[in-house]
Amino acid sequence: MADTATRLTALAGELLGEELPVRVRAWDGSEAGPPDAPVLVLRHRRALRRLLWKPGELGLARAWVAGELDIEGDLYRALDLMAGLLWDRGRGPGRAVHPVRDPRLRAAARELLRLGGPLPPPAPPAEELRRRTGPLHTRRRDRQAVSHHYDVGNAFYELVLGPSMVYSCAYWEHPGATLEQAQHDKLELVCRKLGLGGGDRLLDVGCGWGSMALHAARHHGARVVGITLSAEQAAYARKRVAEEGLADRVEIRVQDYRDVSDGPYDAISSIGMAEHVGSARYREYADDLYALLKEGGRLLNHQIARRPEGDEAGYHVDAFIDAYVFPDGELAPLGRTLATLEDAGFEARDVEALREHYALTLRHWVANLEADRPRAAELTSPGRARVWRLYMAACALSFEHNRIGVNQILAVKTARGGASGMPLRARRWGSPDR
Repeated sequence: MADTATRLTALAGELLGEELPVRVRAWDGSEAGPPDAPVLVLRHRRALRRLLWKPGELGLARAWVAGELDIEGDLYRALDLMAGLLWDRGRGPGRAVHPVRDPRLRAAARELLRLGGPLPPPAPPAEELRRRTGPLHTRRRDRQAVSHHYDVGNAFYELVLGPSMVYSCAYWEHPGATLEQAQHDKLELVCRKLGLGGGDRLLDVGCGWGSMALHAARHHGARVVGITLSAEQAAYARKRVAEEGLADRVEIRVQDYRDVSDGPYDAISSIGMAEHVGSARYREYADDLYALLKEGGRLLNHQIARRPEGDEAGYHVDAFIDAYVFPDGELAPLGRTLATLEDAGFEARDVEALREHYALTLRHWVANLEADRPRAAELTSPGRARVWRLYMAACALSFEHNRIGVNQILAVKTARGGASGMPLRARRWGSPDR
C-alpha cells in the first residue's frame, strides 16, 4: 500500500488493455503515470469502491460529486484524454468487475477490490436524484425533473450565467465578444427570425428567468406570455418584469405547455426546452404548438440534437446527466425533429446549426463558476457546484467534438392558400417586409 498509485495504474492498464492517459495520485500520497498529464486525484479509497460498484459514468460522477475524486490541471484536457473511458460504449472501467475468462484479468479485478476496501460503497451523494417510478413525461414527473434542475437557487445561476440570465446557447458574432453581448445577439436573432413587431402576441415556452420575454417586449413591442414549470424561475422573472415596468406587456405563468389554451399566438419561441419533452411526447408537443399559432405564425425551436444512430428510438442523456443534471432528458437527431414538426403541419423554412456557439458559451459559464468556486458552493452546495463544473466542461467538449449539436429551426403554420408570410430572400431577418 506504500505505492498505491503505481499499483492502480498497472491494474487499470491490464483491465483496459492500454495505459491510463492521466497521472494518478492515490489517497496515500503516491503518484504514477505520465509526468506532464493532468492528475486524477483519488482522495479516498471510497472513490475506487464507487467505481467498482457502478462502473462507468455514474460511479465516476458519484466520486466526483462527493469530493473523493478530483482533477488537478486542465479540466478540459483531462476529460479529453479520458473521453474513451467516459463516452465510448463497450469500453471503460466497467470491464473491471465483469466476469472474464482470462485468469490474469480476474486476478487484477480481485486486487482492485482489495485496494478499494469492503463493498458496498457509501450511499450516493445527496445531489443525486433518486430512482424515479411511473411513466415518463407525465405532468407531475416533468415538474419534479424541472424543479431538480432549476430550483437550486437563483443566486447560483446569476453567478454562472451572468447578468443576462440566459441558460441556452449564445450567438457569437465573433469569438472576442462578451457573453452578455452574445446572449443579447441570440435573443435579437430569435426575435428577428420570428418577425416580431409591435403588438404581436408571443408565447415563450420554457421562459426561464424571463430574458427572452423581456427582450421581445422591450425591443420589439411584443405582448408576451412566458411559461415555466419552475416556481423559482417564475418568481425571479416576475420581479424583473415589474422592475422594468413591463407588467402590461409580459405575463409569466407556472404552466405546462400542454395546458396553454389561450391561442392564437402570432409567434412561439421554444429555446432549450424541447430536450425535456421526450420522444414519446414530441408529436403531442408539436401538435399543441401548431394549434396555438395563428395562420402564418412562426415557431422558433432551439434544441440540442444528438448524432444519428442505428436505433432511432428515444435516446436518454448519459447516466451522469440523467441522475444529476437533466432528469428524463432525451436528445433526438435533427432529422427526426424536423420530420415530427412537419408531420404536425409545420412548414420548415430555415435551420441554423450553432454547435460551435454552444461550446463557446459553455466555456464562458465554466469560467464564471471557476472564478468564484467557494461562493458557488455556498450558494447551492459543494456537491452541486462540482456537478455543474463537470457537466458544463464535458458538454463543451461534446459540442466541440461533434458528439452533440444544437439547431434553431424556424417553422411556419402556412395559411390555407399557401401564404407563408416569409421574406423572399432567405435569412433576411429584420428586413422591412419581416
